[in-house]
Amino acid sequence: MSGHSKWATTKHKKAVIDAKRGKLFAKMIKNIEVAARTGGSDPAGNPTLYDAIQKAKKSSVPIDNINRAVKRGDGAEAGGADYSTIMYEGYGPNGVAVLIECLTDNRNRAASDVRVAMTRNGGNMADPGSVSYMFTRKGVIIVPKADGVDEDKVFEVVLEAGAEEVNDLGDTYEVISAATDMVAVRTALVDAGIDYDSADANFVPSVQVELDADGARKIFKLIDALEDSDDVQNVFANFDIPDAVGAELDAE
Repeated sequence: MSGHSKWATTKHKKAVIDAKRGKLFAKMIKNIEVAARTGGSDPAGNPTLYDAIQKAKKSSVPIDNINRAVKRGDGAEAGGADYSTIMYEGYGPNGVAVLIECLTDNRNRAASDVRVAMTRNGGNMADPGSVSYMFTRKGVIIVPKADGVDEDKVFEVVLEAGAEEVNDLGDTYEVISAATDMVAVRTALVDAGIDYDSADANFVPSVQVELDADGARKIFKLIDALEDSDDVQNVFANFDIPDAVGAELDAE
């Protein structure tokens, strides 16, 4: 889930340790398998695979599961599926624009799951292109706060590598770059001895819809329903939640 707000990031981190853990693990494994099939099984020569493996390791996915996914992807082990990426577009409650990225071996099932989740939770499907123009593919790297690593230090390290901005998200920093510069930015951080939690090519909204507590509850309910589908890999939405509203929801 990516809504581009401090509270959304916090909620996503919490989701990793709750009942969705197994489902998230499965989606990370699928990403590794597809990356290995698309770009080869050597992480050193396949940045997408490298980042997918690093993210899985950070989330405590067992190394055996990771290795088997790589082998399935490059054909060294049987059982790999023929996955394809499909993007769906729609609107959630309060006019929030939603992009749904699926990775599936069954297009009909994926389409059905997405449509049911949207219609049952106050959303509407939209024609291709009617929502996606509000988003731009960006490199998004999450850097945990640590001693000696402040916002100025992070910005200094990543600026020459092509980073566009650094945002303080509370417990972490968010480094935004062009998607094509993400590997260079990630490498600059590693070379400077700065740890990072994840590096992903995400869809970042150009405009945002500010939500109150009721609107936030509705959009999170929709996103949870979408993410419950095994075929849905990522949900991107252009909502923003003010700090005061986030604190109110956090206390529930």
